[in-house]
Formats: sequence, structure tokens, C-alpha cells
Amino acid sequence: MRIFRVIKIFYVVLRFGLDEFLLAHERTRWLQTPLNILLFARNTSAPRAERLRLALEKLGPIFVKFGQMLSTRRDLIPTDIANELAKLQDQVPPFPSAQAIAELEATYQKKLSDVFLSFDEIPVASASVAQVHFAVLPDGREVAVKILRPGIIHVIEHDLALLEVCAGLMERFWVDGKRLKPKLVVAEFEKYLHDELDLMREAACASQLKRNFAQSNLLLVPEMYWDWCDTNVIVMERMHGIPISQLDALKAANINIAKLASDGVEIFYMQVFRDGFFHADMHPGNIQVAADGRYIALDFGIMGTLNDTDKNYLAQNFIAFFNRDYKRVAEVHVESGWVPAHTRIDELEAAIRAVCEPIFDRPLREVSFGRILLRLFQTSRRFGVEIQPQLVLLQKTLLNIEGLGLQLDPELDLWKTAKPWLERWMSEQIGWRGFIKSLKAEAPRYATLLPQIPRLLHQRLNENPMAKYESVLLELASQQRKRNFWLMIIAVAAVISTTCIVLNS
Repeated sequence: MRIFRVIKIFYVVLRFGLDEFLLAHERTRWLQTPLNILLFARNTSAPRAERLRLALEKLGPIFVKFGQMLSTRRDLIPTDIANELAKLQDQVPPFPSAQAIAELEATYQKKLSDVFLSFDEIPVASASVAQVHFAVLPDGREVAVKILRPGIIHVIEHDLALLEVCAGLMERFWVDGKRLKPKLVVAEFEKYLHDELDLMREAACASQLKRNFAQSNLLLVPEMYWDWCDTNVIVMERMHGIPISQLDALKAANINIAKLASDGVEIFYMQVFRDGFFHADMHPGNIQVAADGRYIALDFGIMGTLNDTDKNYLAQNFIAFFNRDYKRVAEVHVESGWVPAHTRIDELEAAIRAVCEPIFDRPLREVSFGRILLRLFQTSRRFGVEIQPQLVLLQKTLLNIEGLGLQLDPELDLWKTAKPWLERWMSEQIGWRGFIKSLKAEAPRYATLLPQIPRLLHQRLNENPMAKYESVLLELASQQRKRNFWLMIIAVAAVISTTCIVLNS
């Protein structure tokens, strides 16, 4: 089956004239003429951007997602291509409404009219994995119904199998293959893609994100209506907002664009560092803006998570970077194991400085991220930086955030916007407030364990009566150990006292 998929990819590439992109390099440009003669019957009169979009749609959901990501990177690709690929965010050709209705009736085991008061058969949005219809519940609540594309699982399985083969070849034959870990990256992508195909999981993720921002005035998340949710269908609150890509409409609604851009950066850092749980598919097709200027998040199929260790190392990296402390950036890379332990700190520090120093104090419009990414890749190759599969989604999301910020406010200074928030967060994590917070979290455990200490000590001593006398003699024989013993008693007393204070606060 894989060989047929490879043949189809080559067929689509040639049919839509994508060899124009592949053979654009001066070393291969000479192949274009004989190829055009050989394939004289094909029609490549349409603009290149349109042909690229149509080809990605033809190739399936994984390629569509790649196009979605590219569409947000207007600093990396030509404007005509970015504009055309933006249609992949929510304008992928829909599947027939009859299929959508059949899926719903099979799921609910009822006629559609018995489930919804009304159902709009024309989809309001269609993406690579699912499409959305508006409807009204029997009690009058307006909802959005998301339906998984029929047969999409088999298509994705074939593409993932192909990606695994390509990753294996890269790891075996490419000089940077083992360092970049393509097989692990594909495995991580496969895990999240399978999660996206389970709509019940998506609904649960949305519910979690809604709770995380329940006290925030920055982000709105639709409520999930669980009685109508299943693995291939979810029903959620209908949200009313302006797509974030429609700048003219946002300005007409008196939305503060500069504040919107800075709020987007803050939302990103809150999700990543405060919660360790973030929306990992934040392209413009999944974001709207409410009338009061708050973000509206949609489509929760791909969510990323970070553990406390990753969050800590990332935060230290960011803060050191914002402070231009390149030595600390290099040290954190070594401490986290992202570079080999034998790496010379001074050499890595100099390399990071050469990449990062030119981009400070500049607005987004003056920063060439394409050039920065190239330099960073060259640096990582030189120092053997290993790809961290658990951070791949974060890197993708950060690219989306930067692309979104560039569209909203080219004058935005990412560094000045993010630095105060990260410093405040680090203070809460590792400062005095962080200590009190951790103590409160552990207080119930201390309250259970501390009263048991005398009994446990007594049991231990009774296990071997001679051990008691030997222990006493050893303590008396060593003044140093005696001091350590009293220090331990003082420390335990301090913990008990602090715990009591926290429990009573």
C-alpha cells in the first residue's frame, strides 16, 4: 500500500506542476525544460499558489496541516502563496451533507429531527479532519456540531506509515539523522494526530482549557454539551466572533489591534508555563475575537503538555535569553541534557550570541525569522543539539504565534511583552511565594505523615534492641554527628511549624 501512496504523491506533484518549486534551484533548473516537454499534456496555467493549495488538498489531511502552518509564516514564504494557503485553515472542500447527516443518525441512533430543533446542512467550516455545522438544540441553545470526516482514519494511517519509512531512511542515511531523531518526531506527531481523531478527547481538552482560563479576561472557550458528544461527533456552544485574520473587520469593530497582539503572547505563555497545557494548533482559522476584544479559541484536537522539568528549563532559557545572558542559556542547555555534557560553555555562548544579538530591540517586521532559523540550525548541528520530541509541538505553536503576531502588529516587540510575565512566573515558582505554594500543596501529605514519625521510630528501634545502644554510643563518640542530629531536629521542627502556619492560613 505504501508504494501506491508514493506513486500518488509523485503523480499529484507532477499533475499540479509542483516540480516548479522542486527544480527552482540553479543546480536542477535545467531539468525543468525536458520535464515540461515530457508532460506537455498537463495544464499548469493556474497561478502557482493555487496549484500548490489544490495539490495539498488532494494529498490529504497531513499535507493540509503542513500548508496551514506555512500560511502563518508570511516572513518565510511569498505573499501570494501565504494568501492562498490561508484557505486551508477553514475552506477545505467539505464532504457531502448527506454523509454528515448519516454519520449523526448512526451515532445517535435517531432521526436528525429528533436530536436537533434545526440543523444547517451547509457547513460553516471545513478542515482537513472534520467539518462544522450550526444547529439548535431542543431547548433552544445555539450549538456548533463538529463531525469527523468519514474514512479519514485510513487515509491518515497510510500517510503516517509513509512518514515512518521516510524518517527511518533519514535516520539511517542522513548525516544529521540520529541527532534530529526524525523517527521520534514522527512518533510524537502520530500520537497527537491520533488524539485529534478522537473527538471525545478533544471535548475533554476544551473543557480543561476552559477551566484553566475561567478567571481570565483574555480567552473564551466554548462549553461542551456532553450528552451529544461521541468519538466522531462533538456538540459545543456556538461562539460569535470575528475571525482574527479579518483585520479590517476587527478595526471596524473598534478592537485594539496592538493590545490584541500582546494579549496573544500573554495567553501563549500562560498556557505553556502556568498550566503546562497549551493549544498547539493556533492558526488563524482556529481563532476568533469577541466583541469585547477577548480571544475565542476553537478546535482543540491538538493540545500539547509539558512536565515541570521541561517548563523550568524552558523558563530559564527564555529569561536568560531576554536578559541577553547567553552564558546562562548555554549552561541551561548543558544542564537539561539538550547538548552533550562535554560541550564547552564559552563556545556555545559565543555561537548563541552571534545568532540572537542582532534581533533584539527590533519589531517583528524587521526580524528575518527565516535567516534566524537557518543560523540556529547551523549552530545546533555544530554543537550536536538533540531534538526534544516532547517540545516539537511547542516549537510549532511558537511559530504560529510569531506568524499571528506579525499579521496583527508588525511593531510588536515579543521580548518586552513576554519578559515581565516570565519573570513574575519564575518568582512564583522558585522564589518565596513558590516555596509557600509548594508547601501548601504538600501540606495534606505532611499532616498525615508527621504524626506517624514517633511510632515509626519506635518500631524501627524495637526491630533490633542492640541497634538502639549502638546508635547511642556512636552518637556520643562523634561530636560532629551530634551536631548534625540536633540540626536535623531543628529542621523537622521548622517544617512542622511552617506546615501549621500554612494549614491555618
